[in-house]
Amino acid sequence: MQFSSRLSIAVHILLAIVAFEGKEKTTSVFLARSVNVNPVIIRNTLGQLKAAGLITVKAGEGGSSLAKAAKDITLLDVFDAVEKEEELFHFHENPNPECPVGKNVHAVLDQRLFSIQEAMRERMKSITLQDLIHDMNLLSQADTE
Repeated sequence: MQFSSRLSIAVHILLAIVAFEGKEKTTSVFLARSVNVNPVIIRNTLGQLKAAGLITVKAGEGGSSLAKAAKDITLLDVFDAVEKEEELFHFHENPNPECPVGKNVHAVLDQRLFSIQEAMRERMKSITLQDLIHDMNLLSQADTE
C-alpha cells in the first residue's frame, strides 16, 4: 500500500513557511521551488491548509503564514486537511457470500483494520509541527558543523 504524497507536501510547505518567515515571501511559486512540484499543486494544498485553519494566505505576493502556533498543529491536523479518503483501508465490497471465506472475511478483518487505522491516527495526533521544526533545526545545525 502506498499513501499519496499530499501529507509530505503539506508538511514540507508548513516547514518552509516557518523556516523562511521574515526572510522570504512564501508564495506558491517560492514554495513550489522548495518542494520541487508545480505551483498549482502548492496552491491547491495551500487552499486545503487554509480551509482547515492551519495557515493564512495573503492574496497576490503576500505569502503564507501559520494561523496557529506550531505546537498546536499535529500531523493528524495536516493529514485530515489534505487527504480526501476517510478510510485508510479500502475493502472490496462484494465478497462471494457463497464462499466460506467470502461470507466471513469482513467479520474477521474489518475491526482489525479499523483498529490499525485508529492507532495510526492516535500516533499522528501526538506529533506536532513544533516537533518537526525542532528536528529540522537539529539537522540544520549538524549541516553547519
